[in-house]
Amino acid sequence: MQATLAGIRVVEQGTFITGPCAGMMLADLGADVIKIESPEGDPYRAYQGGQYSPHFQAYNRNKRSLALDMKRAQDCEVFRRLVREADVYIQNFRPGTAARLGAGPGQLLELNPRLVYCSISGFGSTGPYAGHPSYDSVAQALSGFLSVVVDYRRPQFLGPALADAITGLYASQGILGALVQRGRTGRGCHVEVSMLEAMAHFAVEPFAAFFALGQTPSSSDRPRLAQAYILHTSDARLIALHLSSLEKFWEGLVAALEAPELARDERFNSRLSRIAEYEALRQELDARFASKPLAHWIERLRAQDVPHAPVNRIDEVVHDPQVEHLGVIVPVEAPHGAASSVRPAFQFDGMRAHSVRAAPLLDEHGKTIRAGLAHGESWPAPQPQAAAAARG
Repeated sequence: MQATLAGIRVVEQGTFITGPCAGMMLADLGADVIKIESPEGDPYRAYQGGQYSPHFQAYNRNKRSLALDMKRAQDCEVFRRLVREADVYIQNFRPGTAARLGAGPGQLLELNPRLVYCSISGFGSTGPYAGHPSYDSVAQALSGFLSVVVDYRRPQFLGPALADAITGLYASQGILGALVQRGRTGRGCHVEVSMLEAMAHFAVEPFAAFFALGQTPSSSDRPRLAQAYILHTSDARLIALHLSSLEKFWEGLVAALEAPELARDERFNSRLSRIAEYEALRQELDARFASKPLAHWIERLRAQDVPHAPVNRIDEVVHDPQVEHLGVIVPVEAPHGAASSVRPAFQFDGMRAHSVRAAPLLDEHGKTIRAGLAHGESWPAPQPQAAAAARG
């Protein structure tokens, strides 16, 4: 893949997910990201014990690690020397913490006026919640996002840390916009992103419905309006359907089921009636799909061009024909950690990444970076990393 951000230098002081995700997105595009960690390391390293959890590996690939004790004058000088040459700085501390470490936006922008400084917080840098702790679950709940995905009859959190990762994505987008602006003005700026604002924006469609219709959206609205279903098959698998608003997909489903009685049923004879009778239709479809195995329904639905997909487990995605065709799973270049990873989603002029560099061990590049600075390098260049083939 083309390194579209080649030459962009990033100092990341991120922990857990939001900051590291933003840094990873830039690293995936070719930026040189030096991850500054405390001597104890990013707490996410030890999320399941040890110092190299799979969670840490997920958001810290393609980076270099440098451990600095910001209480030591010598380490603070190393930090400042890197910042003077950096294009981007990322932190996701609680508001006020960076300034106490000598890394507040005013402090670093005075040191380097071309710097794009990105601070990520839970609730913003000011206001009644600014000092409160925030994590993924809190941001999902407060922003309204959780209310449009949770089933109030059986409320529970599901899936990965969406608010954390989505906030990191928004932060990387803001950074890229600021870099474009800097190309015009020659000056950096302070980019701020909070988890609350990111998740509220991510839920822009339910908010738009509320402002337009004056009705509070619920978690059942979108699947009902989109005519989306998750159904059981006889072999204890799940299949997802999305009929959308085109009548041909309903007609194709009826044909795939060989169930003309559904088309004649007054409850289901128009899209609006199917929306009104969503739960009744879901039960009818679930009973029919439960009569045959998943492979049968995939063949039938594909023949009728009905939008569908099996609810794949992660181990099945790895071997899915389309995933294999796109080269989504790539080797990791390092003798430690997971051997494979999901590549960046981008392609540029048909070129895509064919490997990724492993997340760094704690202070893995500290000696090289310090030695380079000692020899007068303003920003020590990365050294080649051991190839995946070197795995023992």
